[in-house]
Amino acid sequence: MTVMPTTEDDLLAAWTALLHRCGATADPGPYGRELLRRWSEPQRRYHTAEHLHAVLRHVDDLAGHAADPDAVRLAAWFHDAVYRPDRTENEERSAALAARALTGAGLPAARVTEVERLVLLTVAHDPAPGDRDGEVLCDADLAVLGGSPEAYAAYAAAVREEYGFVPEPDFTAGRAAVLRRLLALPALYRTRAARERFADAARANLTAELARLERPEQLEVPG
Repeated sequence: MTVMPTTEDDLLAAWTALLHRCGATADPGPYGRELLRRWSEPQRRYHTAEHLHAVLRHVDDLAGHAADPDAVRLAAWFHDAVYRPDRTENEERSAALAARALTGAGLPAARVTEVERLVLLTVAHDPAPGDRDGEVLCDADLAVLGGSPEAYAAYAAAVREEYGFVPEPDFTAGRAAVLRRLLALPALYRTRAARERFADAARANLTAELARLERPEQLEVPG
């Protein structure tokens, strides 16, 4: 089992060890530093290195379910590496970055292709039945939904900050659509461990946020 990093230096060390395990022929350091630079960009409030660390930790917790745990770890590093709230196709751009970087680092083509595929799954978080690597990555990415009400509120507030440039009515409509899509998934979590740990809390958190967004403004009646 991988020992999870807690600082930027630890993250870089974990990245370096991961690349070496995966057969890198180039120095992993420059690639890792560039990724950490991306994860530390000023427009991020939730999609930060802290989120990366959390996803990697959850991947480790669920690694026994994966067919290729290191491919899932690589995908975790890249899944939000390109993140601009004012643009679309962040996941597609992240997948393309993964393909370029991992090919440049000398990883085998088959693993690069798998990582690219996994990153693209985070567009909808709906892996096909039996896609064990996809199930682990998506469950790790959505684990935040199953936190305590306080942790979930902090997550939702950070997402709102990232979209601070969007007027409130537009954000409310878009956010509500995202919540409905998540609640409509056949299952929020696909691995047994994630279902047992997060599913009930996640559904309660999502339902409560959606209710708040859909609640009509109460007009104050003058006394």
